[in-house]
Amino acid sequence: MTDGETDRDTHIAVVGMAGRFAGAPDLDAYWRLLVAGDCAVRKLDRTELLAAGEDPARMADPAYVRRYGRLDRPEWFDADFFGYAPVDATLTDPQHRVFLETCWQALEDAGYPPSETGAVVGVYAGCSPSRYWSLVGRDADRFPGLDDVRMAMVTGADHLCLRVSHKLGLTGPSMTVLSTCSTALVAVHQATQALLFGDCDMALAGAVSVRMPALGGLARAGSVLSSDGVCRAFDAKANGTVFGDGAGVVVLKRYTDAVADGDHVHAVIRGSAVNNDGRDRVGYGAPGVAGQTAVIRAALAAADVDPADIGYVESHGTGTPVGDPIEVTALTRAFGDVPRGRTVLGTVKPNIGHTDAAAGIAGLLKVILALRHGVLPPAINVSEPNPAIDLAATPFVLPAEPTPWERRGPARLAGISSFGIGATNAHLVVEEPPARPQGAPPAGQRLLVLSARTPAALEAATADLARHLAAHPEVSLDDVAHTLRVGRVAFPYRRFAVVTDHADAVRVLRGDEPARLVTGTGPVHGTSGEPVAGQAGLAELGRRWLTGQPLRPEAAGRRRVALPTYPFQRQRFVAGLREPGTPEPVPAPAPAAAAETGWTRDEIAETIALLFAEVLLVPEVAPDDDFFELGGDSLIAVGLLARLEESFGVSPPPEDLFAAATPTEFAAVIAELLEDPQ
Repeated sequence: MTDGETDRDTHIAVVGMAGRFAGAPDLDAYWRLLVAGDCAVRKLDRTELLAAGEDPARMADPAYVRRYGRLDRPEWFDADFFGYAPVDATLTDPQHRVFLETCWQALEDAGYPPSETGAVVGVYAGCSPSRYWSLVGRDADRFPGLDDVRMAMVTGADHLCLRVSHKLGLTGPSMTVLSTCSTALVAVHQATQALLFGDCDMALAGAVSVRMPALGGLARAGSVLSSDGVCRAFDAKANGTVFGDGAGVVVLKRYTDAVADGDHVHAVIRGSAVNNDGRDRVGYGAPGVAGQTAVIRAALAAADVDPADIGYVESHGTGTPVGDPIEVTALTRAFGDVPRGRTVLGTVKPNIGHTDAAAGIAGLLKVILALRHGVLPPAINVSEPNPAIDLAATPFVLPAEPTPWERRGPARLAGISSFGIGATNAHLVVEEPPARPQGAPPAGQRLLVLSARTPAALEAATADLARHLAAHPEVSLDDVAHTLRVGRVAFPYRRFAVVTDHADAVRVLRGDEPARLVTGTGPVHGTSGEPVAGQAGLAELGRRWLTGQPLRPEAAGRRRVALPTYPFQRQRFVAGLREPGTPEPVPAPAPAAAAETGWTRDEIAETIALLFAEVLLVPEVAPDDDFFELGGDSLIAVGLLARLEESFGVSPPPEDLFAAATPTEFAAVIAELLEDPQ
C-alpha cells in the first residue's frame, strides 16, 4: 500500500452520511447499539400484525416467525418540508419517503445545502420490492382517479432516485440499482465509477428497505429465515437470518476535490469491485466460492492493498448454514497466506436484521463509525463457532467484546462484502481518513446562524446544536460557523448569535442569555443584492441576514464539519392502517347533485373547495387557495376532473384548471359550462 496525496487520484471520499435502522433513529444511536452488542430485532405484536392485514391462519402455522427489525414510525414524514400534498404523502411508499429524508440529512452532514449544492450531483440507490400497494388498495375510495401509472410513480423502484433528484433539484445521473441483497454496495460502486469517469461531481449512494406492512414469515425447510427469528452468524446453532428495515446514504466526492474544497472526510474508499458467480454454483439462489473470492481479490487489487493490512472485514454474514461457510472459504482464499487470527470478522445482521437492499450500506456505515471511534464492535449471538467453519485455520477471529482497532500502517483498513441472491457480489476497501491539516487561526468572535421552516423546528435545531457543541468541544467553532453559513438552506424563520468560544456558544444557544440569541419575528423573503461581507460587524451581519440578505462564506481556510441535521417535524401519513384507538375517518360531505338547478357562483366555488380538499386529503380549502400550491399536480388533477364531472355533469379541459387554479376562479369555468355545456 502506498500513502501520499499524489497516489489518490482514484480514491473516493465519503464526505457525508446518514442512516436509520431498527432501534437507531440516527447514526449516533446506531453506533451505541453496535458497540454495546445489542439486538434491535423484536417480536411483532399480534394486534399490529392483524391490523397490517396478516392472515390469522398463517400466524397459527408453527413455522410462522414474528421477529423483525422494525424501523420506528416509518410512516411518519415531514410532508410540508418537501412540498408534498397530504394525498401524495399518504400514497407514497414509506421507504421512498424515508430515503428522501435520509438523502437530505446526508447532504447536510456533508456541509452542502441539499437543494443548492452548486454541483452536478448524481443519485445511485435501490430499495426493496414495495408491499405498500396492498394498504393503498384498502383505501382506494380515498384516492379518486388513482391508476396504475400513478401507483407506479409513488411505489415503484424506478422512481426512488428520480424523486430525490426532483425534490432536491439534483442534475446528475439518477438511477435505481437493483441486485437484491447486494444493491447498496453495488450502488456505491456505481457512484464511485461515475465520479471517476466525470459523470458527476458529487454522488448520493445507498439504499432503503422498509417493509410496510411489516409481517412475519414462514421458516420452511430450505428457507433462509431463522426458525426462531435469531440471526446467529458463524455460530454452531445458525439456522437462518432474520429481516429488518433500514436506510443509509453516503455522499461521495473525488478525494482530491474533497480536500481542495475543505470537506470533512469520514472515510476513503480506496477501491471496489462487482461481479457475478455465473453458473459456478449449485443453484440460482446459492452463493459460489469462486465468484466471491474473485470479487474480493479484484477490490484489493483496485485499492492497491495487501490483505495482511486489512484489520477488519464486515462480512455479508447472514447466519445461513450454507452461506456462512462459503463466505469464510472465499475470504480465506482471497486473503492467501495472511497469518491465522490476524483479521477481525463481523456482521451487523444479528444486531438489526438483514435489511435486504440496504444490507451493504448498513455494513459500510458500521465500518465508517468504527474507523471514527477506533473500536470494533462485538460479534453477538455467537456461543460456539460453526463446525462447518474451521475458523482457527483462517486469518479471521470473531470479537466477543468491543475491541480496540490497532493500526498496522499509516491508516486502518477494512473490507466490506455484500452478496445478493442471484449472485451479484460486491466488495469495498475502506480506509480511515488522513488527519486534517491545520486550518486558519481561530477568530475572536463567531457568527452562528440557524434557520428553519417553522418556529418549532427552529427551537429544535437550536437545542440540537447546543447539545452537539457541548459534546464536541474539539470541533473548531470557526468551522462550525462556516458550515452553518455555506452548508444549510436559509429558511424563513431565522436566528443568530455572536459567540466567543464553545462554552459561550452552548450557554447562549441554551437560552441562558436571551438577549444574545436574536430571532426573526416571522417568515421573511430573500432580498436581491450582493451577499453581506464582514465590514459591518458580526451583529449587523446577523441582523441583515434576518431580513433575508445572504452571507458570504467565512474567511479562507475554514472547512466544513459534520453538524446536526434538520429536525424534521413529522406527521403520520399511511393508507389502510389506523392507529390503535383512532376512529374510522368520516367521509367528506358529498357535493350537491348535478341535476340540481339554480347554482350560484358561491355554491359552485364551495363545492369545488370541497373537492379540492377531498382529492388532496387536506382538512379544508379556502376560496382563493391555489390547487397546485396546495400540492396538487397533473396526476392528482386527473382525479379532480373526474370528481368534477361526477358532481356537475360537465367536463372542463385540464388546461382550464392550470389557468384558473382556485375554487373562485374555477367556479367561473364551471358556471360557463353549466350555462352552455357545448
